[in-house]
Amino acid sequence: MTRIDAKFAALKAEGKKAFVAYIMAGDPDYETSLEVVKGLPAAGVDVIELGLPFTDPMADGPTIQAAGQRALDGGMTLQRTLDLARAFRETDDTTPIVLMGYYNPIYSRGVDRFLADAKAAGIDGLIVVDLPPEEDEELCLPAQAAGLNFIRLATPTTDNQRLPRVLQNTSGFVYYVSITGITGAAEAQATDVGPEVARIKAETDLPVIVGFGINTPEKSRAIASVADGAVVGSAIVSQIGAGKPVAEVLDFVKSLSDGAHSA
Repeated sequence: MTRIDAKFAALKAEGKKAFVAYIMAGDPDYETSLEVVKGLPAAGVDVIELGLPFTDPMADGPTIQAAGQRALDGGMTLQRTLDLARAFRETDDTTPIVLMGYYNPIYSRGVDRFLADAKAAGIDGLIVVDLPPEEDEELCLPAQAAGLNFIRLATPTTDNQRLPRVLQNTSGFVYYVSITGITGAAEAQATDVGPEVARIKAETDLPVIVGFGINTPEKSRAIASVADGAVVGSAIVSQIGAGKPVAEVLDFVKSLSDGAHSA
């Protein structure tokens, strides 16, 4: 059982919905990023999604693209991202960390080396946006063998014929993308999301967490009420990008987590 599995089992036992926060590693710099990440659990974050900076992020809108570029300009690398996770683990051994990004940096490092290093750094799961189920032997299956969850994205265009393939080797949770588009492009609507979550849950026992288009405490609550939890990324990253003090960023995160937890 990974930290992700344990966290969702605990939330289920408490009858609570999950709140997941996305932060780009190294944005705007390593030290500030680490300070934010260390503050997330106290702000009510159940699972941390740690973005791996990459030059060509196909699923990300302008806000997260800019965050990735700031991180890269500041010298952030895959190794420094793992160093950040390891530094977080010095004071927190329970909050799950999901590394979210693209396959190129992992491929360049070598899958076996990457998995060993990620596990040692305290990473619990992976979301790799550009690896479809047809490529499971590349990373998904080796990751699961190494004890890491491999979390798959389902979208509004994932039809009933495609869904079983998407779910086949998924573990930890299913990430439902609420909109057809990139991060930060539109607002999620609970009336649209609810039936889709129900459709996915009819095919799997895994928690279904909804992300993309959630930017207020009210929206966080509304989406969590029709799913097992909510993910917020761009709205948090935009606060960091605006140069808000860390305490102010964490206060905003707390308002979002309170929204999800009140569902």
